[in-house]
Amino acid sequence: MKIAIVCYPTFGGSGVVATELGLELARRGHEIHFITYRQPVRLALLNQNVHYHEVNVPEYPLFHYQPYELALSSKLVDMVKLYKIELLHVHYAIPHAYAGYMAKQMLKDEGIYLPMVTTLHGTDITLVGNHPFYKPAVNFSINKSDVVTSVSQSLKEDTLKYFDVKKDIKVIPNFIEINEYTPENIHCQRSVMAKPEERIVTHISNFRKVKNIPDVIKVFYKIQEKMPAKLMMVGDGPEKEGAEILCRKLGIEDKVIFFGNSSEIHQILSYTDLFLLPSETESFGLAALEAMANKVPVISSNSGGLPEVNIPEVSGYLSDVGDVVDMAENALKILSSDSELNKFKRNAFEVAKQFTVEKIVPMYEAVYEEALEAVIKKTPH
Repeated sequence: MKIAIVCYPTFGGSGVVATELGLELARRGHEIHFITYRQPVRLALLNQNVHYHEVNVPEYPLFHYQPYELALSSKLVDMVKLYKIELLHVHYAIPHAYAGYMAKQMLKDEGIYLPMVTTLHGTDITLVGNHPFYKPAVNFSINKSDVVTSVSQSLKEDTLKYFDVKKDIKVIPNFIEINEYTPENIHCQRSVMAKPEERIVTHISNFRKVKNIPDVIKVFYKIQEKMPAKLMMVGDGPEKEGAEILCRKLGIEDKVIFFGNSSEIHQILSYTDLFLLPSETESFGLAALEAMANKVPVISSNSGGLPEVNIPEVSGYLSDVGDVVDMAENALKILSSDSELNKFKRNAFEVAKQFTVEKIVPMYEAVYEEALEAVIKKTPH
């Protein structure tokens, strides 16, 4: 099957999942065309089944804001015709589903009927999409998609609550490539991050307000009061500077390492003892799943899709948003003894196995077949 994938080419969860999905589909023999404004960060190597097409937006002084949606829809039309693309899979409703629909209509006028699958990832629904300026367009785009999927049951329920959706929404969770997260070929040494007697605690995110970065620092502060520990802060974003200031204020700056954005996440996680994710909300919690695939237990909030990933008292613990005392107490339950820590590490890995590419990607392939069949039925003969 020839599939075009439209996504954001960034470190964010939707872009990572879209890229990994495309790469796995290519390994399964499909021809994948990534169409976006920059090569996705996880798309390190192109091959005969993986192609990248850049969307260029010409600068015109007439426009106060350059029309990316228009450029994207036009690029989609050109690529579909040039490469005989059979299906479009857009990730993130804004602006991709809207641009995808416009491309579908332009192609339809030329007798080309292109099915579109839209995957909802989170803030495209709960934050951006629900804004009064965008809500009508998002609602329209979802209903005009041939098949709609969401990455968690929680996100599906939010979508149905916020929008007048007439389409069935299929839940297909995010996935992980377990083989990537074995401790083979680890180049960095644990001693670079911490002393042998110190527990290693890690947080990975885009450092936005929704991630509750101050709570990460506060939970760690309570942990290090009880035992030797180091905190690895991986990622970058608007809350990073405030986190550094808070560390200095609490006098723990020598116990916290800020890595910035890193391409060596699984190396860092391979030495991690505990992962912190106290987010205000998570549509799924891909960072938690990546940690669990590295045999790292998770302390998280109980918001959004996190309870669907982090199983309490099995892979870690859940707490109410903002309850740093409960999070710290749960963290200490896991970290205080090697036997308890090792039990949670094994359990986390077993839970992660439920989200392997081998189990999840065939669900997308089935959705593609459904979308193709739906369009065939609508196509004039």
